[in-house]
Amino acid sequence: MTEIKYYSEEGLQKLKEELKQLTTVERPAISAAIAEARDKGDLSENAEYDAAKEAQGLLEARIANLQGLIANARLLDESKLDTSKVLLLSKVEFENMAMNKKMTYEIVPESEANLKTGKISVTSPIAKGLLGKRVGDIAEIEAPVGVMKLKIIKISR
Repeated sequence: MTEIKYYSEEGLQKLKEELKQLTTVERPAISAAIAEARDKGDLSENAEYDAAKEAQGLLEARIANLQGLIANARLLDESKLDTSKVLLLSKVEFENMAMNKKMTYEIVPESEANLKTGKISVTSPIAKGLLGKRVGDIAEIEAPVGVMKLKIIKISR
């Protein structure tokens, strides 16, 4: 059974671009490396040939994986997102009440999470605690250091 995953338009586009790169650039390069190694003669003791064949196997597995992900991907319609409460693809500004510090994160599908760019996975403890909350609500999130209280200041897209 295949798993359906949801993507933002940006996330799905990145998958498609990677697939294109693998099929149009890397696949022909590996085929050429295999042909070159084959031309060197005896394949039984040809390390270059073995390495190229292994790289080809890994590449084809990645291509098949990406094709499966794209085939089962569902695009989230960002124009229909409700900003009255925290949902997937919401950009949430909140205040950590214990630290008196404001933060902003976008809640994204797990495959698109990147803390450096302010995108946290919908499956993360913080996102789970924020989901469904409205401006002014206080989310209480269990953390190793105790309960974090986050007051929601703004929800946008």
